[in-house]
Amino acid sequence: MALLSVHLNVVSAEESLFSGSIKSLQITGSEGELGILPGHAPLLTSLKPGMVLITKSDGTEEVIYLSGGMLEVQPNKVTVLADVATRSADLDEQAVLEAKHRAEENINANGGDVDYAAAAAELARAVAQLRVIQVTKKKVS
Repeated sequence: MALLSVHLNVVSAEESLFSGSIKSLQITGSEGELGILPGHAPLLTSLKPGMVLITKSDGTEEVIYLSGGMLEVQPNKVTVLADVATRSADLDEQAVLEAKHRAEENINANGGDVDYAAAAAELARAVAQLRVIQVTKKKVS
């Protein structure tokens, strides 16, 4: 008999963002996009900044932004331990656009004291947050 749901916990250092039964989970792992369904093989991987798309047992979806962290998949539960996690509704689009613009300016700066790795990481976070905002807007429309 196939499993119909699995328990998911999404927690950050600050709070628990989600705890409940899900049909599926889409998340960005260190090696690329992952789709987790009930009965998935055990897995432990790091996570890149990106979107978490949760399909709940009732079919509704929830979108969360993660700045990175770890994913653990066990036979009966899935745990996401996030560095920073934010519900899509709590993201400020204007602030994210400003952060993206600042990161792009830092990368394009001609000065010698630019930390390109930090600027690239900031740009990756901003782009991931914008993707979460755009996906959420499409679902609402």
